[in-house]
Amino acid sequence: MGKNTAYIDGQNLFLGTTKHPDTPWTVDLSRLRVYLRDKYQVAEAYYYIGYVSPEHQQLYDEIQRAGFILRFRKHNSDMLSLKKGNVDTDIVFDVMQGLYKNTFQGGVVLVSGDGDYYRLVELLQTEGKLVKVLFPNAKRASSLYDKKIRTRYSVDLSDPDIRKKIGRKKKGAT
Repeated sequence: MGKNTAYIDGQNLFLGTTKHPDTPWTVDLSRLRVYLRDKYQVAEAYYYIGYVSPEHQQLYDEIQRAGFILRFRKHNSDMLSLKKGNVDTDIVFDVMQGLYKNTFQGGVVLVSGDGDYYRLVELLQTEGKLVKVLFPNAKRASSLYDKKIRTRYSVDLSDPDIRKKIGRKKKGAT
């Protein structure tokens, strides 16, 4: 097993795949976890999601069974219905904390196409800690990611070859 750590923006992954307006598809979380382990030597994979909601317990169980460590966004319980599950700052904080405390044995794999992570990605690249940025859909990834990041450090999860590896298989398919 490798030494890299993955940080997954769950909402960004969901919106870039399952809720994609042109070509929706569903990620098989178990297959994604194996892909991260085998392709990028990811030992720990953190899956960030909005606030805890009892009606989504089945999803939380599926994420954990697949081998991800769940991280929930903290919200004031009185405000839950008014807030979205924005996890960007939590991911940035956790990665920065790992850099500050020097707890990374390897590098970082980020799963998101959100431009809010751009400065973090630049810093990780400068520090030699960026392994890859996995865009759920590169066409919808932020334009902040320049050519150097896109060509050297990014992968498009919606690429047909990768979709075959991590996509949920249709019933009856082998």
